[in-house]
Amino acid sequence: MTKDVNSATAGDGLTAAETIARNIPLQYVNTVKRFFTNLGVSDPAVEKYTSTTDSYSDIIRGLLNVHAVERGRISCSFSVLPVVANFYKGLHGGAVAAVAERVSIACARTLVPEEKELFLGELGISYLSAAPQNETVTVDASVVRSGRNLTVVSMEFRQKKTGKLMFTARATFYHLPASKL
Repeated sequence: MTKDVNSATAGDGLTAAETIARNIPLQYVNTVKRFFTNLGVSDPAVEKYTSTTDSYSDIIRGLLNVHAVERGRISCSFSVLPVVANFYKGLHGGAVAAVAERVSIACARTLVPEEKELFLGELGISYLSAAPQNETVTVDASVVRSGRNLTVVSMEFRQKKTGKLMFTARATFYHLPASKL
């Protein structure tokens, strides 16, 4: 017999802050909670980061090692540390996107002056191969097109040891006009 959520108590593993839909058996609720707990979503260490801090960007910025900066080009690398690894001990897809965003902004800034504000309009990523934990990944970014109103940056993520292509990304930035006061 399954117990209905409406009759669940704190002793059943639910807290007062949790809202559960009606008529869902408690066993399903607990299965989903265990899934998220095993992934680390309910880790108490997560609570110390608030929405006022940009902790994820700090993590990504701390990973990146810049090797070369030229007009329209940037080359850097990073290690797949546990902090950016997923449940399967590979580079998390969100971390790939965060690195792609950071590197593409830096690459665009080699051509677009600081007084022009950039707005990320599109970020497309192709996940071709997994990047295992503790592996070093190189990122090469180059500006494909830069005009008055937009800049397009292309990136390749490769395994440092073998040169194997792991991810590709393409970012489109729109230039916001400078205000004239």
